[in-house]
Amino acid sequence: MARLRFAAVVAAAYLSSTGVVSAWNKQSSPVFIVPRGGATDYASLCESVKCQIVEKASQSIEDMRRMIMDEGQTAPEFGAKADAICNQALEEFAQNAPDAGDDALAAATYDRKLEELEAALDAPLQVLYLRQLAIVREKALQSYRASSRSSESSDYEAMLQADSMFQREAEEATREGSDWDYATERSYLQSVMNDMAQTSKKLIDVQMKSANQQSTAMQYLQQQQQMIQQLQMQLYGQSSPWNVGLAYRIPDTNFNLQGSYQQGRGNFQLSCVPDEYAPLLGPNGFTNGVGPGNLGLSLNLSI
Repeated sequence: MARLRFAAVVAAAYLSSTGVVSAWNKQSSPVFIVPRGGATDYASLCESVKCQIVEKASQSIEDMRRMIMDEGQTAPEFGAKADAICNQALEEFAQNAPDAGDDALAAATYDRKLEELEAALDAPLQVLYLRQLAIVREKALQSYRASSRSSESSDYEAMLQADSMFQREAEEATREGSDWDYATERSYLQSVMNDMAQTSKKLIDVQMKSANQQSTAMQYLQQQQQMIQQLQMQLYGQSSPWNVGLAYRIPDTNFNLQGSYQQGRGNFQLSCVPDEYAPLLGPNGFTNGVGPGNLGLSLNLSI
């Protein structure tokens, strides 16, 4: 700057000696010599201030990133915190950035750096915002599943509760005055819940149809049984209420005699069954002394 000022003095002396000073004084406004590279220096200063502010704000963003990305949890009041980070950064830039004055080029550089600062902070915050929306969506789906399994509420009420919970937490996570939007995530949530409701409805319909088919089959079998009983009554007359069964095992042999009388019909059966437990029951067997000839009697009466 000293050299520039010295050059300006030399130029003024030269103009005075050549008689050009009178013409200089007749001009309406003075001419200032602007050093070359001034706009570049101003942009560099603004860039330096911007980088310092971004580095400082990144610490707060990192804390929320660790909670959302690494731990898989939602950051409470994420939208308000993100808005506070951006507003504080813009305020610090306005305080620390050099004044542009009346220079239009410097003012344009100032505005551009201000927009770059906001974009540099908004981009990572929006990534965390989308991840938080995904976590909130999963929580809403879990709430819908739990509510739909409960008999106290219907699928429609469960969908309304889950959608309301998602909208409330999404509004809380949205940064005010930004272009952040959760409409896509909400639409996807509603689509998934509708698909789950339709699948559940189809499953219930299949179960009801299966129950109706089983009921119809049981009614058919009962009708067939009644028809068989009616035919038996026509062929054999009224069946007797007595059911008698006899069983006799010939001593010291494997022969077993069985006889039964049921519903007016008699049945006799001879079988050869080895007595595997005879050594455990003694030399005379367990039935020794029960009756003459080891006779067993079973009587069933049906009315």
